[in-house]
Amino acid sequence: MEKIIIATRASNLALWQAYHIKERIETSFPHITVELNQITSMGDKILDKPLALIGGKGHFTKELEDEMLLGNAHIAVHSLKDVPTYIPEGLELCAITKRQDQSDVLLSHTYQSLDDLPQGATVGTTSLRRRMQLLEHRPDIKVKELRGNVNTRLRKLKEGQYDAIILAYIGLYRLDLLKDIPFVEKLNFAIPPMGQASLGIEIVASNDEVREIAMSLNDENTFIATKLERDFVSSIGAGCSAPVAVNAIVEDNMIHIKAMLGYPDGTHIMHNALSAKLDDCDMLGTRLAQEMIDKGALEVLEKAESIAFKDEMPERL
Repeated sequence: MEKIIIATRASNLALWQAYHIKERIETSFPHITVELNQITSMGDKILDKPLALIGGKGHFTKELEDEMLLGNAHIAVHSLKDVPTYIPEGLELCAITKRQDQSDVLLSHTYQSLDDLPQGATVGTTSLRRRMQLLEHRPDIKVKELRGNVNTRLRKLKEGQYDAIILAYIGLYRLDLLKDIPFVEKLNFAIPPMGQASLGIEIVASNDEVREIAMSLNDENTFIATKLERDFVSSIGAGCSAPVAVNAIVEDNMIHIKAMLGYPDGTHIMHNALSAKLDDCDMLGTRLAQEMIDKGALEVLEKAESIAFKDEMPERL
């Protein structure tokens, strides 16, 4: 095999990720040339409403998957947190890169921290999960929907449309944008979403040569941890936009997984956690989901979806 084509979104962060994978492949396989097939996803096109109101799944992945199924790309590089737990027939999520810093960060040009925000301050986020976790800690905050790429969101913050915004640390770090923001606070209370700070490498399942190349990118511990997170989300029936957080970590010979879910207004929060030995953890994500389902998680999520972005919820753009 002499050439591999990577399907990627055309945003700055997605291109950083795709070029990173391109460099790793070309370093490990010098005889292979890697090209990018840049695609604008539905999630990048629809910027006038929250993702949770668009409907369906795979807002940032479907078009990339279509290109692979049409034979126009061999692999797709995704932010793993954007990848639905259902993978189309003929494709395979075969490798996950080593996870980096999963933190959410509060960014502001005026206030040093969440505690410093005045009562009723306006905070921007596009995530129901972040909305839930933020309002659990600061129910007085006014939350406004925040769409657009990273640079657009930072511009809106600088223009004063928000007192603060919340983004994932890793995207800002990869694009070297942290230096331009006066105040950055990692939110230690925030449990990240499924797959945050890892890249998912999806391939055409029938291509064994591509699978071998993709597997060179895989980090085994991250693959195990994120599989349990994805098992949890699949078992509980939550989409990428739902107010659900789940995180698994490997420590020595153990794996620990914790989850929370609730209403987007920061109420009716449920928490749970489990641990197991690394060689006996296959069903840990499913078990965690079932324990929460037994305590009423499905009813909470159904209600959470029905009230999201209603008039009584925090203000939206």
